[in-house]
Amino acid sequence: MHKKLERATRKTQADGRIPAISAALVRADRPGWFIQVGTAGDGKTLAEDTQFRLGSVTKTFTAALILQCRDAGLLELDDPIGKHLSVPAHGEHTIRDLLAHRSGLQREPHGDVWDAQVGPDAAQLLADLAHAERVLPANRRFHYSNLGFALLGHLAAAKRGGTWEEVLTQYLLQPLGLTDITVQPRRSAATGYLVDAYSDHARPEPATDTGGIAPAAQLWGSAANAATWAAFLADPATVDPDGAVLSADTLAEARQPHSISDEATWASGIGLGVMIEPQGGRVLHVGHYGAMYGYLAAAFGRIGPDQPAGLGAAVLGSSGTAGQTMELVHELLKRSATDDPGDIPMWTPAGPVPEEHRPLLGRWWSEGFGFTFSWHDGTLQARGDRAPKNAPPAVFQQVGPDEFRTVSGREAGESLLLVRDTDGTVGAMRWAGYLVTREQDTPLVGP
Repeated sequence: MHKKLERATRKTQADGRIPAISAALVRADRPGWFIQVGTAGDGKTLAEDTQFRLGSVTKTFTAALILQCRDAGLLELDDPIGKHLSVPAHGEHTIRDLLAHRSGLQREPHGDVWDAQVGPDAAQLLADLAHAERVLPANRRFHYSNLGFALLGHLAAAKRGGTWEEVLTQYLLQPLGLTDITVQPRRSAATGYLVDAYSDHARPEPATDTGGIAPAAQLWGSAANAATWAAFLADPATVDPDGAVLSADTLAEARQPHSISDEATWASGIGLGVMIEPQGGRVLHVGHYGAMYGYLAAAFGRIGPDQPAGLGAAVLGSSGTAGQTMELVHELLKRSATDDPGDIPMWTPAGPVPEEHRPLLGRWWSEGFGFTFSWHDGTLQARGDRAPKNAPPAVFQQVGPDEFRTVSGREAGESLLLVRDTDGTVGAMRWAGYLVTREQDTPLVGP
């Protein structure tokens, strides 16, 4: 399998004419795989820890800082940002809308920041908000905004009492051991190039410091660290088993689609700061792309039914125009999952079903459609006859003598109420307000 990954990487480097490419793939059940092809630049050595510009992959780190602040009770996602950050304008935009790129705020900060290749400092960025536009009504559609994410980074810094770099290091990079991800590049970082379209000449691109825009695009890192971060976004329990950085529930919330980036094809979407790329068969790739002068980056994790645990990949390239860099990360993830599928866990018998739950098992009907209620992994579960085989079941948690709450799957959040006959047996149930009975044609009953 590794030979196929290596060949795909070498082909991408050659076809894309990328001076240097570094790729990494990690998964919980296999040793990591890493490769570098090309040259890092004059006097530099291309190695596993060589840094490349991550660009907008940075946004996933800033989003994680905001979610940490929410989990710590420092803010709510539906708060207007002006409640927590002193701004001269646009304080009405909610934190959630900024995370999901649906605030309608203009894409870039005021001024020709990318032409100048020097970003404003944080104070100037905030002051210039008075000149920024809301180019679309809030929640109208997906509209990417580097300005919005810069504001989120400064919000996280303000709530934690430090600079964005300080809180990023303290709350994310150090706890996860991501020592090769830094705000400023090391001297050994790969040189970024503009490769001429009509010759083989590659011109080094000038260095760019994003200044106050740093929370949207500043980070540098190795492919190995970026792949680990991508695995964390997809399957945090494999990277942070104690949930010390972010809980699995919080990252599952971040992966819920909040807007669709192309409403005509529904081929990609955005959650709370993470991009979501459907792969078919209920499989998703979650992470982010990055682009800066001289560099392209992609870091994504893979989740879905029967997928290897903790599977993440990153591809970093030192050309700002080779789109093949972005495509390769998805090929690496797919090849790893399909050519080397995860081990099949052994089934083992369990103890008996609790007596009070046994009468709930078996066939039930609602609105003419059949459901099978069962007991697995110590929980009551239900699966509809028409549900795809790889769809997860509804899972219930008991919250009272005759009441359950649906904690995941179909009708998540809704109640399941037991309806008892005069002799105390469970003759029916009400799930999300709908009657559930043992017979398909049972007539409706009163309250």
